Amino acid sequence: MRFSIKRDDLLKPLQAVHGVVERRQALPILSNVLIRAKDGVLSLTGTDNEVELVARCSVDDMDNGEITVPARKFLDICRSLPGDGKVEFAVEGDRVSVKCGRSRFALTSLPAPDYPSTDELVDASRIRISPTVLKRLIDLTQFGMAQQDVRYYLNGMLFEVDGNVLRTVATDGHRLALAEGEIEPVGSIEARQLILPRKAVLELAKIVGSAGDTLELAIGSNAVQLVAGDIVFTSKLIDGKFPDYQRVIPDRNASDKVVIADRESLRQSLQRAAILSNEKYRAVRLCLVPDQLTVVASNPEQEEAEDAVEVNYSGEAIEIGFNVSYLIDALSTVPSDSVRILLTDASSSCLILPGDGEGCEYVVMPMRL
Repeated sequence: MRFSIKRDDLLKPLQAVHGVVERRQALPILSNVLIRAKDGVLSLTGTDNEVELVARCSVDDMDNGEITVPARKFLDICRSLPGDGKVEFAVEGDRVSVKCGRSRFALTSLPAPDYPSTDELVDASRIRISPTVLKRLIDLTQFGMAQQDVRYYLNGMLFEVDGNVLRTVATDGHRLALAEGEIEPVGSIEARQLILPRKAVLELAKIVGSAGDTLELAIGSNAVQLVAGDIVFTSKLIDGKFPDYQRVIPDRNASDKVVIADRESLRQSLQRAAILSNEKYRAVRLCLVPDQLTVVASNPEQEEAEDAVEVNYSGEAIEIGFNVSYLIDALSTVPSDSVRILLTDASSSCLILPGDGEGCEYVVMPMRL
């Protein structure tokens, strides 16, 4: 196997697949990238046994074959080469030779047949979605995913297909983020839920930004697959049942206290008060009176911060505690200049909505102060 390619043409697909490859793996071959040359097409594959990315490019000068090489080292080599250089890649026994100008590198390799491959999709349905819409849905909700939670089904994002709507939901048990956008089902499709792992969600957000006008997402009972230009993304699903998120979303009709505020002014007020909040619990107290919201924070060193912001509110006075980081995350993501905050009482969750429309909503549980 051998091929000759411009350095920039090789670097782009290599960077695309490298993101899913883990440096430290129980299986050494999972630290490698699979390189396959066949009929004028060079394909590079990276996987961690859950998420797989395949990137392809055309090459005129090649001999068919396949091999795996250390992903990180190969990427660092390609990055270090001059942009206009020509890379000569050849398999020599159990090693790989990489040449460019006066530079020469010899890399160890592992046999391509030992490289793990993803399972075929089972019971697959297909939907079409705009890359812009899919990117927006992920961006609006990804901050709500848990990290290394023992409830493994929270360490990912729920994708819910319901008619011509795709809904993304993420929660860590203390807050919840939800967004929805339009899709076009290909043929008849039943309502279904699937949970993508956290890593898959983050990689998906990277690749859809550079996709074409429409994406086709294949949804199976065991995995999902998406083709975006020259990249094929495949991810296994988390086998678990996502919580009934509708139960934790406050009833808008029962939330009789409605605050309308400038999103950025409120976010900055929270950030200022957060400086003196307890570093572990990050608690702040929101003191709400007509037309004013005061954010109060304190810490074990008896330090205190107080910051007031003008709001549109005409209800009765109320004090309620929240984790300030959760509020800031939601306000940083809301896609509007103003926000609506719906409250019921000091022991109930708040609902944060865009001030000028729908399409996303955020729930934050209160804290005891």
